[in-house]
Amino acid sequence: MTPDEVAGYVESLPQVKRKGTAARPAWYVHDRLVARLEDPTTLVVRVPLDRREPFLEDCPDGFGVPPRMESHHKVEAYLDRAPAAAVRAAIDLAWEMQRR
Repeated sequence: MTPDEVAGYVESLPQVKRKGTAARPAWYVHDRLVARLEDPTTLVVRVPLDRREPFLEDCPDGFGVPPRMESHHKVEAYLDRAPAAAVRAAIDLAWEMQRR
């Protein structure tokens, strides 16, 4: 996925608001982070800890958890390597988690 495709998808979800900067946009629901673009190929997505392992197992080149994020409900999606459907699934999980 490209950053523009990510933006289009996340912004299509109900109640999502774009914040951040042009270089580092972020999307929120009820002021809770859904996803943030760190750079043109790295998207940080808020994913429940108990639901992120399948992303890491199914697509180890496309998703990762750097040491600084191990205890957080986050996963990095590498947009140049992760399947678009998997990135959308992670975004959907984050949106579900944050809209409650």
